[in-house]
Amino acid sequence: ERQHRQFCTMSRFNPKQMLIGIIGDEDTVTGFLLAGIGERNRAGQRNFLVVNTETTLAQIEKGFKDITSRKDIGILLINQHVAEEIRHLLTQYTQKLPTILEIPSKNQVYDPDKDDVMVRVKRLLGK
Repeated sequence: ERQHRQFCTMSRFNPKQMLIGIIGDEDTVTGFLLAGIGERNRAGQRNFLVVNTETTLAQIEKGFKDITSRKDIGILLINQHVAEEIRHLLTQYTQKLPTILEIPSKNQVYDPDKDDVMVRVKRLLGK
């Protein structure tokens, strides 16, 4: 309890009010929205971005920067095929929160060798 309170006062994040952000294809984002993760804050910012064939790289980059700069996002889920498009931003990303997790999509094959988290886990395990 005491450590938890210390963490809350030292952190710019409030773990009791953390949201999940998502960047992905329409099917993935819709599924998570139906599960109840959709949120729009007082400034009108959404915690999700739907990426389709008409979405530009600049829009994906802006969405990533917007979501990762929010103090109320604890985890950002991103489809791996979308993450590939902004890999340059992901490799430069050093914040602890929000934590970024790459997830598969319905129409794309998931490759754990491209997932930064999985690569780090393999390194830690000596593989």
